[in-house]
Amino acid sequence: MLDADFFRRWMTAAAAAVDREADRLTELDSPIGDADHGSNLQRGFTAVAAVIEKDAPATPGAVLTLAGRQLISTVGGASGPLYGTLLRRTGKALGDAAEVEEAAFADALLTGVDAVAALGGAAPGDKTMLDALVPAVDALGTSFAAARDAAREGALATTPLQARKGRASYLGERSVGHQDPGATSSALLFEALAETADANNTSEADRG
Repeated sequence: MLDADFFRRWMTAAAAAVDREADRLTELDSPIGDADHGSNLQRGFTAVAAVIEKDAPATPGAVLTLAGRQLISTVGGASGPLYGTLLRRTGKALGDAAEVEEAAFADALLTGVDAVAALGGAAPGDKTMLDALVPAVDALGTSFAAARDAAREGALATTPLQARKGRASYLGERSVGHQDPGATSSALLFEALAETADANNTSEADRG
C-alpha cells in the first residue's frame, strides 16, 4: 500500500531530478521550443517540494492535487497546465483514501494521462510528453521499474519523429532529429517514482 508519505517523497525526488536535469531539458528545448522548459519546470517543482513540506497533505490524493495546483500557478507556458492537470486529475481520482494500492494508483494515473491528452489534443506519436507517459502507465501494472524503463524508451523514441502538436510542430520537418523535452521531463517523473519505490522497499525490508 502507498501512503501520503510515499507520494510526498515522490514529489521531492521529482523536484531533485528536475533540478539536476534542468540544463539538459533547456538544451533539448532550444532547437524546437522556447529554451525555457528546464527553468520553468525547475521553478515549478521547487515550489511543489516547498509547499508539500509546509502543508504536509495527509492523503495520497491531497498530495498530488496540491502539487498539480502549485505547478499550474508557478510554471509558465504549456508545461504548467499539462503537468498540473496530470497530477491534479490523478490526485482527484485517488480520492480521500489514506492509503492506495499500486493498481489503484496506476488506474488513477491513467485518468491523469487521459486528461493531458484531452487538454493538449495529442496522441502517442505526436512527439509530446504522451510518448513517455502512455507507455509508462501501460507498464506500471508490471512494476515501477518497468514504468521507468518504458518512459525512458518512449522519450528516446521521439528523436526521429516529426512533431504534430505543440510549438515544435511549427518547425515541420526541422523538428526531426531532436528528442522531445516534454517526453524527457515526463521520464524523469517515472525515474523519481521508481527511486522512491526502491527506497520504500528497502525501508520495509529493514523493518521486517
